Amino acid sequence: MLVKPEMVLIDVDGTLVDSVPDLAFCVNEMMTQLGMPTHDEARVREWVGNGVERLTRRALIGQLDGEPDDALFQKAYPIFLDLYAENTSKRSVLYPGVQEGLAYLKGAGYKLGCVTNKVAQFTVPLLKDLGIYDKFAIVVSGDTLPVKKPDPGPLLHVAKHFGVSPAQSTMIGDSVSDVKAARAAGFQIICMSYGYNHGVDIREAHPDAVIDSMAELEGLLESAQRQGAA
Repeated sequence: MLVKPEMVLIDVDGTLVDSVPDLAFCVNEMMTQLGMPTHDEARVREWVGNGVERLTRRALIGQLDGEPDDALFQKAYPIFLDLYAENTSKRSVLYPGVQEGLAYLKGAGYKLGCVTNKVAQFTVPLLKDLGIYDKFAIVVSGDTLPVKKPDPGPLLHVAKHFGVSPAQSTMIGDSVSDVKAARAAGFQIICMSYGYNHGVDIREAHPDAVIDSMAELEGLLESAQRQGAA
């Protein structure tokens, strides 16, 4: 049973932001520059979720698992980084319901943080360009700490920052990495049904709740409060 938390942490890619259109553009521009076949956006969508280095490796071999030739990767990765620096938010959009969900969380007084595996170089401009950076009291990116999700470290770092216990904390994400990090940290975990989980239904990871829109957060958390008071 969900408990109404004091603190809510939210993932970026696949949770707040559909960043695949920009990532797919950069993947295919990189492949073109390398003289290699491009990939359709649906394929790229299944490869996203473990950072841009892993995405680059997957694009080079055209599949989820495995490793490309190292010399090829060393040539390709700087190309991708340059492209993504110029195309971090040109095509990316907030998912429907994100603005309503954030407005509810802010208005209800939750301590709000953002925890992502995307490096700060790309995270901060993306959140600013989409107008939601200021919604968060703290943003922990993939290179903020020595560890990243599914390690619980980033989640526990923010709990310590706010002085909130893990038992009073909730993570909102879209992938098995978010579920593993939350479980290891002792957080509740709410997942979005629409995110990036390599084509696997996130319900198979058994989060505490699955919702289709962040606009559903108000009903979900207020119901948890009523049940807790009953």
